[in-house]
Amino acid sequence: MHKIILFGVLSVPIIAVSWRALFTVSSHGFYRFFGWEGILWLIVSNYKYWFEDPFSTNQIISWIFLSGAGYLVITGILVFRRFGKIDPRREEKTLFGFEKTTGLIDRGIYKYIRHPLYGSLICLTWGIYFKNPENGLLIVSALSSILFYLTSKFDEKECIAYFGNQYREYMTRTRMFLPFIF
Repeated sequence: MHKIILFGVLSVPIIAVSWRALFTVSSHGFYRFFGWEGILWLIVSNYKYWFEDPFSTNQIISWIFLSGAGYLVITGILVFRRFGKIDPRREEKTLFGFEKTTGLIDRGIYKYIRHPLYGSLICLTWGIYFKNPENGLLIVSALSSILFYLTSKFDEKECIAYFGNQYREYMTRTRMFLPFIF
């Protein structure tokens, strides 16, 4: 029961941040919201196991995923902040302010992968899952990963609508999440 209460309370800020996209199924923010909720459920379910048996195989795998998540989010944000030309006048109401770039970012980590921030969320999902892997949480982790994949696909549709052929060409040079692979 405490998990459901904790999940409900912690969902409030996620709902507040995602409100604009919650009723727009064609927005990448719609899918991102449910992916974030999946991560939240994993945290609520596994927070007790975070440092339990630190040298077990599960914990080592978990820390590898969590380190990958940290690397992707830090490098992604640094490049985004440096080269993203933000224009608050962009009309898309479902985008966060920092997402309203006017220039395609194809430097740094974005030279190799298009979605380091969503890739970091997928790594975070699996890092939290491996803290205490259970069958029910495996389903949540798989669904959350699928939702972040869908988030990325809908984000790409939005980028194509805004940047056009420049983004299509960028897609031919990069991978979604793993350089040279996927």
